[in-house]
Amino acid sequence: MEILLKADVGGKSLSIQTGKIAKQASGSVVVQYGETIVLVTVVASDDLRSGVDFLPLSVEYQEKIYAAGRIPGNYFRREIGRPSEKETLTARLIDRPIRPLFPKAFYYETQVIVTVLSMDQENDPDTLAMTGASAALEISDIPFEGPIACVRVGRIDGQLIINPPIADWDKCDINVIVAGSKTGVVMVEGGGDIVSEADMLEAIFFGHSEMQPLIDLQIKLKEAAGVAKRSFTPPEKDGELISRIESAVTSQIHEATVIPEKMERRNTLRDIKTDMLEQLGEDYAERKREISEIFSNIKEKVSRDLVLKEGRRIDNRKFDEVRPITSEVGILPRPHGSALFTRGETQALGILTIGSGMDEQRVETLSGDETRPFMLHYNFPPFSVGEVKRMGGPSRRDIGHGGLATRAIEKVLPPKEAFDYTIRVVSEVLESNGSSSMATVCVASLALMDGGVPIKTPVAGIAMGLMKDEENVVILSDILGDEDHCGDMDFKVAGTDEGITALQMDIKIHELSRDIMEKSLDQARDGRLFILGKIQETMNEPREEISPHAPKVITLKINPEKIREIIGPGGKVIRALQSETNTRIEIDDSGLVKISSASKVDGDAALERVNEIVAEPEIGRIYDGTVVKTTDFGAFVQIMPGTEGLLHISELAKHRVKKVTDIVKEGDDIKVKVLDIRRDGKISLSHKAILDEGQKDSGPKSSK
Repeated sequence: MEILLKADVGGKSLSIQTGKIAKQASGSVVVQYGETIVLVTVVASDDLRSGVDFLPLSVEYQEKIYAAGRIPGNYFRREIGRPSEKETLTARLIDRPIRPLFPKAFYYETQVIVTVLSMDQENDPDTLAMTGASAALEISDIPFEGPIACVRVGRIDGQLIINPPIADWDKCDINVIVAGSKTGVVMVEGGGDIVSEADMLEAIFFGHSEMQPLIDLQIKLKEAAGVAKRSFTPPEKDGELISRIESAVTSQIHEATVIPEKMERRNTLRDIKTDMLEQLGEDYAERKREISEIFSNIKEKVSRDLVLKEGRRIDNRKFDEVRPITSEVGILPRPHGSALFTRGETQALGILTIGSGMDEQRVETLSGDETRPFMLHYNFPPFSVGEVKRMGGPSRRDIGHGGLATRAIEKVLPPKEAFDYTIRVVSEVLESNGSSSMATVCVASLALMDGGVPIKTPVAGIAMGLMKDEENVVILSDILGDEDHCGDMDFKVAGTDEGITALQMDIKIHELSRDIMEKSLDQARDGRLFILGKIQETMNEPREEISPHAPKVITLKINPEKIREIIGPGGKVIRALQSETNTRIEIDDSGLVKISSASKVDGDAALERVNEIVAEPEIGRIYDGTVVKTTDFGAFVQIMPGTEGLLHISELAKHRVKKVTDIVKEGDDIKVKVLDIRRDGKISLSHKAILDEGQKDSGPKSSK
């Protein structure tokens, strides 16, 4: 049965259709907003996956280039297998709010696939994809505690807007994606141009209010579809085994949990678990996974009780206290900037590299080809948490954390006109015990300042946690890894001393109230200001000059008509110029020339050569010219590259000249003065005028 329902969102119609295509999926919907259309399908296996203690959910988001009416620009002319950064970030965006809404112990392989079918260059598919994922799950037989919906909130000139057009994003000083349920917020992702906590909170809950028609739409869609949910009963727990393990290890786990050092705490807990398994004996050898799950649940309960009932943290900090911080800059001699930032047992090394325009990242997107002059890459090697794992390319987590840090930092970068370089920062996480992404923000600020990049002001970040039960609500500043694991919220906030530049919130409970979010933002601000103070103790402003190892970039504007003269036939002139001066030269269609060089001497030499090529002749000025052609009425003399003028026979000498070749021949060097430049660009030259002025001149010089 085909069903099509519509709702008004941000002054435009959004429709959700089901029952027409992809009908063999457990649930499928087509979501349309403007002329942007996404297909969302969900399928869950009928067979319980054995040997796992987590939800085996995979979310795939794919942007087909045909959606924008284009053919892929790569060699294969088809979408390649590896997802783009945008696809990865959007897949994470969908995964994070829906994952907590599946029932516990639902160990069935579940897959959400989002395919962008049409893209109108005005409405981004990402928010449609998330709403569509919820809708597809709602009308399927898969147990799901939704619905949720998603909108983008922008603010332009003080006015909050739902789903602003892509072309207006650059005008927004707030741009956040908000996902929510009927009664609360479940996920936030985005940033602001140094905006206050109050303004950000207002934007988030404006979005929550405006998404309600999408919640209601899904409720109606589910009723109309009439698909019964599959029966699912979590497997019964062995109460006797749980009690036996609890009585044996709870006090030991409590003692181990309050060990401040992460590795010592982990090793102690490992030994407790090993001893417990030995005590249980061979009779329980086949139930090792079940026993491990019980042990993990006890650890989580002890950690939560420590906070909620005993009023203390694992490392005995106050709830709003930030761990000790140390930092230093200039620790690597050859990179263009470097810094080391350590907060508790989390440590990041930041490395800055400065390049020219040719180093910009070029990306093919549905909106067209983009260039990115700023890149921030996050790497999380296994040794940072004392593990052994296969090394590979960046994971979804790496890309997600890098994207968050990028949004945090890019708001304070200098404009291109003031600092015409490509900037790359790499964060190498060397140790991790909570919020390495926010350590990346801090170390990036330091590395940029160390390298002389004139950022507006430093940026710092902090990760906030939450533990909540029926009686207590505790907000934790600068959470440890274990607090993140057993807590209810991971809320990362980055910004300057004046406001927020980026934030990301995920929760494991069903929703957050406005009151909790407001308290979290206020407490995060206090922590951020403390961290900024520590950063500024190390370095409070950028160095006056960039590293001597960084390339030197010189820019100048030329007449666009002169571009061909710099390039030359088949690029001959520019290649020779680059080779002879050891530089790299870029020219755009507007006539902007960028010269990149390893040294000032090379850059100045190239600049001088370019100026010679593009120089315009001036009336009254004397030039050293070369005869390129002779005729009966005079000689054509090149006075600068690509510029020739006519030296009439009457202007060759003081006396009457019968034959031009009596005075000059092709290839001769001769001084000439510009007498006139006509409107059509023709130039009149004179050698006689130089002689009349009494200048010393021995006459034309043969080049042979």
